[in-house]
Amino acid sequence: MSLDDLLAHRDIVRLARALEQTPGKPVEAESHYTWAAIAVTLRMGDAGEPELLMIKRAEHASDPWSGHVACPGGRMETGDADLAATAIRETHEETGVDLARVGRIIGTLDDLSPRTPYLPPIVIRPFVVASQSALQITASNEVASWFWVPLSAVREPRAWGTGTVIVRGAPREERTFTYREHQVWGLTERVLRQLVHLLR
Repeated sequence: MSLDDLLAHRDIVRLARALEQTPGKPVEAESHYTWAAIAVTLRMGDAGEPELLMIKRAEHASDPWSGHVACPGGRMETGDADLAATAIRETHEETGVDLARVGRIIGTLDDLSPRTPYLPPIVIRPFVVASQSALQITASNEVASWFWVPLSAVREPRAWGTGTVIVRGAPREERTFTYREHQVWGLTERVLRQLVHLLR
């Protein structure tokens, strides 16, 4: 299926309209904050339903998001023209998908920052991107695995709740989104919660 097929799907039409009417809220970060961007990448799945690309980050001792389930993305670099370029570059580096060639940005969600002092001071801008269906994923060594989540699973009320996660070696109750064996929490859970709100 083509990119046009995805853009014509009722869920994506509704999402694009909502993003146009209620664009993501940018924040003015303090000078010591780092900027980053992620790509909330959607494609048309084989069953004729939009799907969301998610990755599980590889385990690295120096990475504060080590092992987390997330959307592709990362920190802005000096060569990036803007945060959209950051999201596109990071997605390409992590998954091999060139969104500049096969995708189209349809809007942004609210800028987000971590709510815990244990994480670095960073502002993350989520870009919602519609992409072609036939994507070849080539995961980098930063990515342990990847998978697609149907939007019907994201909208499923029973997938949302609270769960126990391990933070700095200790268990903690957090708001979670669960898909199969994957538990999403923290910043990515907040991103997906925004997405669900717009889809409704």
